Amino acid sequence: MSRQLSCYILLATSLTMSLAAYAAPNPDPWENTNRKIYAFNKNMDTYVLKPVAKGYRAVTPQMVDDGITRFFDNLKEPLVAVNDGLQGKGADALTDISRFVVNSVTSLGFADIAHKIGLNKHQEDFGQTFGKWGSPAGAYVMLPFLGPSSVRDAVAKPFDALLNPRNAVKETATNVGLFAVEIVDTRADLIPLEKVIEGDEYLLLRDVYLQRREFLVQDGKVNDSFIDDMDEESSPTPSP
Repeated sequence: MSRQLSCYILLATSLTMSLAAYAAPNPDPWENTNRKIYAFNKNMDTYVLKPVAKGYRAVTPQMVDDGITRFFDNLKEPLVAVNDGLQGKGADALTDISRFVVNSVTSLGFADIAHKIGLNKHQEDFGQTFGKWGSPAGAYVMLPFLGPSSVRDAVAKPFDALLNPRNAVKETATNVGLFAVEIVDTRADLIPLEKVIEGDEYLLLRDVYLQRREFLVQDGKVNDSFIDDMDEESSPTPSP
């Protein structure tokens, strides 16, 4: 990793911790603004993205759809491997860079051959790495077009993009085309999940996002305070 990138990461971590500390008492202090941005995103989705995604699902065979999803997942493997290393997970880093090489060489990433030979997939990004380094998540932020985030994850997004091989494509039209296909493919995969959404969509999306990110940062080792409280209430009180 270059010294310049290391300096950028250090600066981003410091900025994230400062902003997160400022917003720490309330996970959603900018709710009014966030809801307006969510409404904007929702309208864009309703009138533009969702119709395109539904058309995509209608004309794309499931096997092809799955292959496209795996292709874009494979492009994220270098990002995952670098963040494995930054978090001190050397074995995982080796596994993920091996996944990228195997899948790229054998199928251009359209098939997960690596999984079939025992190279299991991991999920890491700079937002998780900053969290591992001690940076709080900070306030919840709804980003225009990009959707749910936190202060920490918003600061980390440019670093994630820097390590995406897609952004190494110099031809603007090709790069934009790949980005558009990835967005439509991702949106199409979410359509079946809409059936389970009830109540306030904004609150549901916020809570699911924050809980999921915390789960990933802690590698699944998250204490559920609600369950702990229930266990305490249900435990028999010892006799005096």
